[in-house]
Amino acid sequence: MDSPITFVIAVALCLSAIVLVTFVVFKPQLGSIPIERRRLGTQQDTSAVSRVSHTAIAAVENVIGESGGPYNREVLYNAGVKMAPADFTAGVGIASILVGAFAALLTHPFLGILCGIATPFLAKVLLVVMRDRRRAKFQEQLTDTIQMLIGGLRVGHSVLRSVEAAAQEADAPTSEELLRIVNEARIGKDPRFAFEDVADRMDSEDFRWIAQAIQINREVGGDLAAVLEEVAGTIRERSEIKGQVRALSAEGKMSALVLMAMPLGVAVILAFINPGYLNVFVEHPIGLLMLVGGFILFAVGGFWMSRVVKIKF
Repeated sequence: MDSPITFVIAVALCLSAIVLVTFVVFKPQLGSIPIERRRLGTQQDTSAVSRVSHTAIAAVENVIGESGGPYNREVLYNAGVKMAPADFTAGVGIASILVGAFAALLTHPFLGILCGIATPFLAKVLLVVMRDRRRAKFQEQLTDTIQMLIGGLRVGHSVLRSVEAAAQEADAPTSEELLRIVNEARIGKDPRFAFEDVADRMDSEDFRWIAQAIQINREVGGDLAAVLEEVAGTIRERSEIKGQVRALSAEGKMSALVLMAMPLGVAVILAFINPGYLNVFVEHPIGLLMLVGGFILFAVGGFWMSRVVKIKF
């Protein structure tokens, strides 16, 4: 091996190839319905790789059961991940093995085990981040959504027909949530609960106001379009205040990002300038304990700073 950099590049390329093959093999499934029933004239793949992948997915599905484990359907849906729980769980398991092996090759077997154990938790954190981004996008689209609802009501459509029309015009995730309201109402669910479920999933107080306005209109009658106009005005004012809050807290968020990135950046720079300088952290037991303690303090500090710059109102 010419140099450590060449070794790292080679291992990274091998890992990338394994990950690519893994996600091709464990591709998202469309449920338990065979493909020949979903697509006429198409035969199910009976290759050895396909049989192995289906067997592994079935084994994972038997282990996690109907609940779906930590990556259940509701968690994946809220994050916008269109995969079955068994598929995602199998992918996380394979990723844990690969990350652990990669970390063990580059650093120390003990750190490799820790990285492998931490991978499922990092996947959970990633789903939370994706869920929060999806909620933020839904909130950004809410002003346009309510305007489409008002337009549908003013031309004489019913509430559900207006919701369906807005779903066809809106982008994801608004279109997905509104279509879910329509579909649940068609199979007999009370629209009030369908609207409330969307407000809970999206953690949107503004959409909950819309749901309450629609429910009050169903009980007492009146001009729902005019009521939604008032609600839209309130939502716009709240959005302006939120924008001002984000602008004022941007400096604190940037400071938190710099403080979180600085230790990692310094470690990477030292590793390239003097490759043997940080070996004590992976070769000596005290160094490993210090490294684990540093990661714990790093996580606690990151959580503390995130709470400081996060403002709820």
